[in-house]
Amino acid sequence: MKLTGYRRENGRAGIRNHILVLPTVVCANEVARAIADRIPDAVSVNHQHGCAQLGPDGDRTRDTLVGFGSNPNVGGVIVVGLGCETVLAPPVAEEIRRRTGKPVEYLVIQEMGGTDETIEAGIGYGMAIYKKISACSREEIGFDELIIALECGGSDVTSGIAANPAVGAVSDMLVEKGATVILSETSELIGAEHIIAARAINDTVKNKLLAAVRRMEEKALEMGVSMTGANPSPGNIEGGLSTIEEKSLGCVYKGGTSPVMEVIEYARTPAQKGLVIMDTPGHDIESITGMAAGGAQLCLFTTGRGTPMGSPVMPVIKICGNPSTFKKMESNLDINVGTIMKHEETIDEAAGRILQEIVEVINGKITKAELRKMFGFAINRIGPTM
Repeated sequence: MKLTGYRRENGRAGIRNHILVLPTVVCANEVARAIADRIPDAVSVNHQHGCAQLGPDGDRTRDTLVGFGSNPNVGGVIVVGLGCETVLAPPVAEEIRRRTGKPVEYLVIQEMGGTDETIEAGIGYGMAIYKKISACSREEIGFDELIIALECGGSDVTSGIAANPAVGAVSDMLVEKGATVILSETSELIGAEHIIAARAINDTVKNKLLAAVRRMEEKALEMGVSMTGANPSPGNIEGGLSTIEEKSLGCVYKGGTSPVMEVIEYARTPAQKGLVIMDTPGHDIESITGMAAGGAQLCLFTTGRGTPMGSPVMPVIKICGNPSTFKKMESNLDINVGTIMKHEETIDEAAGRILQEIVEVINGKITKAELRKMFGFAINRIGPTM
């Protein structure tokens, strides 16, 4: 299976060649969007953060933005700030440049004299970056250069019976080939944490995993409310998942059977090959944003009820275990493994099809979410806005 990608200045391999226009604060969102709209192959993100955040939340916003800009699927970055926010544009741009060596520019609206001037300058920067990165050619890369994100959303009973087990089988194949696979959604390990913790390579990893799950449980308990309604969601319940434990037992299937090599914080890059766990919420977009910020080039996203969302910088392959949902939402879903439910295909056979799709997407095939520009971005927060 030949894989191709774009070799970055720091040696990492990307499977897309985007220019990212990155606002550091909510006040710069529309300016960033206007710049991206005028540059070929450019994407931007929209978020509500960057100001009036206490220390840990400001750090998380900065780290996520830096990680997103450092993702190897991004060939160049334009950082846009207002000028008086908590998370300032110049240090964000400098850290992306330091980590990656890729072309990075920044603009500060207050210093440029307003939005019109900033947009025009940003377009000029963007076209210069586009000229440089569009000359890059694909070259052969290896599975050992890949970080693959795993996510499930809009789950129903078919997720735990068909889609998640099929992705689990693919996860094991990818790990065997040398790739790194990220299992996320700490809230969806609750009730099944003992299963995944038993696969930790040592007590340090095991204890860190159990501590992350315990913190997630305690957050719900501190509010004095049930998780039901948030996780599992009303749609999950309609789809046959009545408790978080039932949902979690299906969720952990995505991680296959490989040993858990490490547990990492939100938006951090894995240091180990193989299966790792990132401490993210079950909120789909916050979770995949964290994994993209951690360097994942591709996401496998299982769904039973259907969901259209993807990521601005990371192709998201939607895998559905419900034959009825796939028929209704085929314009948003990439692979139908409802064949397992109908006894037309085994889990391993479905996994083989998913692996072939992964190879094709890495080599340039456009996913349904990319085609329709269903680009979601959300930064997980820790505390209140001040």
